[in-house]
Parts: sequence; C-alpha cells; structure tokens
Amino acid sequence: MNKVSKLLTLSTLLATALVANDKNVIEFEKNRISQNPNVKVEEITINTKKELPISGWNGYILDVKAKVGEKDVNAKDIVFSDGRYIALDLIDSKNGKSLKDLVTPNLTSKYYDKSKLIAGNHNAKDKIVVFSDPLCPFCMDYIPDVINHVNKNADSIALYYYHFPLLRLHPAAGPLSKIMDVAKHKGMKDVELKTYKADWDKYFTSKTTDEKKILEAFNSEFKTDIKLSEIQDKKVQDLIKNDMKMGEDVMVQGTPTIFVNGIKDTMKVKFLELGNK
Repeated sequence: MNKVSKLLTLSTLLATALVANDKNVIEFEKNRISQNPNVKVEEITINTKKELPISGWNGYILDVKAKVGEKDVNAKDIVFSDGRYIALDLIDSKNGKSLKDLVTPNLTSKYYDKSKLIAGNHNAKDKIVVFSDPLCPFCMDYIPDVINHVNKNADSIALYYYHFPLLRLHPAAGPLSKIMDVAKHKGMKDVELKTYKADWDKYFTSKTTDEKKILEAFNSEFKTDIKLSEIQDKKVQDLIKNDMKMGEDVMVQGTPTIFVNGIKDTMKVKFLELGNK
C-alpha cells in the first residue's frame, strides 16, 4: 500500500470514529432525557462542537426538540466527551470555573442592536451585552453598577440590555419587563436604571401575577400613565419573547448574564476593565 492510500485509509478511519463518537453523544443525551416519563424526545442534533484544552476531549452544544406533555420544547444542552466517556460538566480545579464557558457561543454583531442600547456609545469599540430579570435580587444590585460604570465611560463603551425574566421564579418580572419596554418607547429616560433601583416590595411581591397591580405600581412610582392595553399589545409581548430567544440561542440560563466584547463573563467583573484607566 503506497503512502497516499495509507493516508486516505487513516483519514477514513478517523472520520468514521469521529462520526461514531458524535452518535454516542446524541444517544447518551436521548437516553438521559428519556428517563423522565413526562418527556418525549423528538430530535437531538449537534449545534456546535468545540475542541477543549484537554487532549482528546470536545464540548458539544446539543439542540433538543421534545414534548413535555402537550407542549413543544426547544432547548439546548452542553455535554463533554472524549469518545468513550461523557460528562455533564468539567471543572478546572485551579480556578473552579466550568469548561462550559469555553463551549458557550460568542455573540454575533446582531446582538449590538441600537434599539437595545441603554448607555454609552453605540459606535464604541468595547461592547457589553446583559440579559437580566428586573426582580432578580442579584441583578437589582449588579445592573445599576454596570450602567453607572458605562455612564462614567460613555464615549468608550456601549451597553445593550435584553429582557430575560425568570418567570418560574419571579412571575411579576414578565409584566414588569413589558412595562419597561412600553415606558422606554414612550420617552421615559433611564428606564432600566430607575426600575432596578425602585423598591417594588412596597407594591407587590415577585410572585405577583396580577398585571394591573404591577402596572399601577409602576405608574405610581414614576408618575407615568401607561395603559393595560399597551403592555398587552402583541408587539410588546413578541419583543420580550424575542429577547428571551436571543438569550437562549447563546445558552443564557440564569441572570444576570453578561457578555463583554462577545464573550460570556462568568465572573461578571470584566466590564470594570473597560473604559478610562
């Protein structure tokens, strides 16, 4: 067998092994999810496969289509494999960080939508994108800090905000996010900063589902005159859904999630390195 033939045979065997490894990952995920009797897996495909800084290991982002009862669900998951072993997570013992961050997709330019700019300069080189829930306790402290930092460096940083209400934890965040959007389009300045700094506990709890009560609280707090019909408009609802879809597409699962120059920052402090030194 000549050298060319040997190389072709080796390449074929390698490609076959890689395909088999990928199939093993998909089968593992299908069997794992199917252990829940309420979930029917319809399709699992590989969205992204990235080589890790560990010899032989890859990270996989999987697109999962399933039915939970009568509801269609589209979700993403991350797993790791070296072909034989499969892990749901890998942790760097030196810094305690998950290697999932190495697999998480980077943001594309579509996330730098000028309509989502809440502070700074849209044309700035450094760009920050946040996905947040206005009733998330950590977010309520964190988001104002990010906004204030960008405002102090307004010429050199752009800050974009996407609604990502955690409806199971804070049902009231859904209506509040819609109200924020309507208020912004009606000309209210610094809606995000004002909303995050307000004391909503004196009006309602995060578990409140009464949109009218939440709207009355907002109108009372900021002396606005937003109507219930305005926040129930399909365009407003679709906007919030689209924000959440944008987050889900880049594996946002909790809040706040922050991306600095397109890369997810798990430690949430990299934004402090931007701007004036």
